[in-house]
Amino acid sequence: MRTMLAAAAAALLALPASAQDFAEGSEAKEWGLFGEEKARFEAEVVDLLCEFTGDCPDDCGGGARQLGLKRTADGVLVLPTKNAQPIFTGAAVELAPFCGRTVEVDGLLVGEEGFVPTKFYLVQRIRADGGDWVAATGWSKRWNAAHPDLAAGEGQWFRKDPRVNAHIEESGYLGLGLETDAEFKAYLFE
Repeated sequence: MRTMLAAAAAALLALPASAQDFAEGSEAKEWGLFGEEKARFEAEVVDLLCEFTGDCPDDCGGGARQLGLKRTADGVLVLPTKNAQPIFTGAAVELAPFCGRTVEVDGLLVGEEGFVPTKFYLVQRIRADGGDWVAATGWSKRWNAAHPDLAAGEGQWFRKDPRVNAHIEESGYLGLGLETDAEFKAYLFE
């Protein structure tokens, strides 16, 4: 299964994310990121694991899977890795309500052709069925609603998030194990 997923991920990364100019009509806010370009396009919101393996639950995995955008214009699968918030959260929360539907998105393609095998997408606005645009800024509202006791406290969300803290306890801050963390701290503070 891992080999199949790795091959599918490699195939995704081999696809150019900007085969044509999608800047026309875009009102995306520029962030000054390396190789960014405005991009507004129509796409189907898809479950990436479904696209790669054929494992396709009706609800795109119920919020437990990464989502993608399959562009209507050329069929290219675009990886939306970020929403419009400066806290660098993913876009899956923003796209989940549109699972299996065709939407119009506006945002930034980021990366440099040739330097990186593909560009990723920073989605800033979404609209379905020609309706009103919805800002892709719902992640922190949803996190705060899910963790009201933590949201009221001091500090950044990721320092308080139970999932983040459990991962750090298990794998360390570097993700390489607690022993490696200890060695690294010792090296830094010698």
